[in-house]
Amino acid sequence: MRALPAPGIRFLRSFPRDSWYRGLILLLTFLCYTSYHLSRKPISIVKSELHYNCSSRGVNPHNGSNSTTWCDWKPFDQDNYKELFGALDNAFLVAYAIGMYISGIFGERLPLRYYLSGGMLLSGLFTALFGLGYYWQIHYLWYFVIIQVCNGLVQTTGWPSVVTCVGNWFGKGKRGFIMGIWNSHTSVGNILGSLIAGAWVSQAWGLSFIVPGIIIAFMGVICFLFLIEYPEDVECNPPLHHSSSEEKGLEAEHSIGDGSLNVSNSSKENIIDAVESAKASTEGREAISFLDALRIPGVVEFSFCLLFAKLVSYTFLYWLPLYIVNVAHFSAKKAGDMSTLFDVGGIIGGILAGLISDYTGGRATTCCVMLILAAPMLFLYNYIGQNGLATSIVMLIICGGLVNGPYALITTAVSADLGTHECLQGNAKALSTVTAIIDGTGSVGAALGPLLAGLISASGWDNVFYMLISADVLACLLLSRMVYKEIRGWCGCYTRKRGFKEF
Repeated sequence: MRALPAPGIRFLRSFPRDSWYRGLILLLTFLCYTSYHLSRKPISIVKSELHYNCSSRGVNPHNGSNSTTWCDWKPFDQDNYKELFGALDNAFLVAYAIGMYISGIFGERLPLRYYLSGGMLLSGLFTALFGLGYYWQIHYLWYFVIIQVCNGLVQTTGWPSVVTCVGNWFGKGKRGFIMGIWNSHTSVGNILGSLIAGAWVSQAWGLSFIVPGIIIAFMGVICFLFLIEYPEDVECNPPLHHSSSEEKGLEAEHSIGDGSLNVSNSSKENIIDAVESAKASTEGREAISFLDALRIPGVVEFSFCLLFAKLVSYTFLYWLPLYIVNVAHFSAKKAGDMSTLFDVGGIIGGILAGLISDYTGGRATTCCVMLILAAPMLFLYNYIGQNGLATSIVMLIICGGLVNGPYALITTAVSADLGTHECLQGNAKALSTVTAIIDGTGSVGAALGPLLAGLISASGWDNVFYMLISADVLACLLLSRMVYKEIRGWCGCYTRKRGFKEF
């Protein structure tokens, strides 16, 4: 007598084939973009080692001097070290912002698997080259600036590619919640990058860059071997992006294809025909132009909102460890570990933002509420955030959630919604361009934030936080038209439902 298959095997077989492929794409793109952020984080951890108060380490073992800069890495041993750090950050971020607009155009016209894996390999190379400056004893600012510019350009291959791929596989239904969880790759990458960089920062800071460089290059190889751009490439059902009567009929066919209903041969043939026609439609359409993408309703508003939201997020990304060192007087490693709590809050905030926006249908309103709450929390963190370890932990998590929640929602679910907007009439080749426009505009803010922080921090950290609070308020104001539109839509639905009940 032959036994039944093992319970675990029966459990695995209970999932339809499409779900396995969707799970693979979600996991693979998650790991890919985690490695991107993992490779960006080391610079913020290493800053406090490149310029250190050397008097705490005793006298110079080489000549016995008591200089406070004997252990610093030239050229960052001068009084203008904050401006030099700002120049490094800006070299990466300005190149990233400019390259992002170009990247979306290439992303629509090249195979995503080649484009993404090639970008990851080059990112690994330039990240490692920055760390090799330690072993090659390079003390020239121009070397590190050139590496940052090159790395900024090649890292633009990541975001449009992974969002486009996920958008190709997942419909609009629970996109906010799914992408909220998926977007935790940003915070997970920052946390891992902080921990990996912190492990070597005090002994050999070059390894803080070389190890993340190896990791992202390895993930580039995995991406090349396993990434699938379209569901139709492996004969899976394409997702539904809009809810029309025609698509509801197709949705029934999707559920049939997933095995939830018995299906006749004619229905199976209809599913196959739908898949083939969708694939033909995708292949037959041309990618939209930059100006056409700007005409999609909501693209401009969310792009400029992201500019200010990302300004705040990236200022924390690049300057939070140094702020903790200066204000709380922690070591470089402890400050790096503490800064990961901001990213823990970012994971929670991204998931909550996606879940709430799915439930309410108000992407703009969700972002606006979180931005309004973030402003007073940033003020409180600056004034009471260092009044004890417990207070610092709680405030970092809250600020991380409120700052990164809108940023996560706009760069994922909102970008995917706009890239598959109904005005595009099913053209799937707009998603990468729309994503690049939104994230590229946001990256302008990402470049401005650390630069302004470097300049303003000379007059005190209080002024840096006033700048961040102002940016939050401006981001909220830019969404006012979209929020008004969503509230009117809710009021209209409520009025219609009430009228129907009274009738």
